[in-house]
Amino acid sequence: MSYQTTFNDLFEAVVPATQAELPLSAPVAATQKQIDYAKTLAEKTKSPLPDGITHDRARLSKWIDAHKPAPSAFNDYPSSKQVGFAERIARLKHTQVPPECFRDRALMSRWIDHYKPR
Repeated sequence: MSYQTTFNDLFEAVVPATQAELPLSAPVAATQKQIDYAKTLAEKTKSPLPDGITHDRARLSKWIDAHKPAPSAFNDYPSSKQVGFAERIARLKHTQVPPECFRDRALMSRWIDHYKPR
């Protein structure tokens, strides 16, 4: 003899839960730093912040991501401080900084870490 369960209401339509019935937490308010950055972006792009967006950290973060400027092509180059420091190290070590280091920030950083005085 086998035991087989039956589910009488398996194919019946279910009424979806309303927002008030769901155990979702209230949205977390944005940080002051986020709000300041968003206001600066809004001024630069001349696009106003949506009403009530500062009360929801996730919504404000999405708005910032959509409106922040694209990264510059020069972000991969080493900074002037990195170049100056590397050239000082090269003078101390009586060597030269390889030319490819001047085109890649990470490569310059590795060269500095390898040659800097301890």
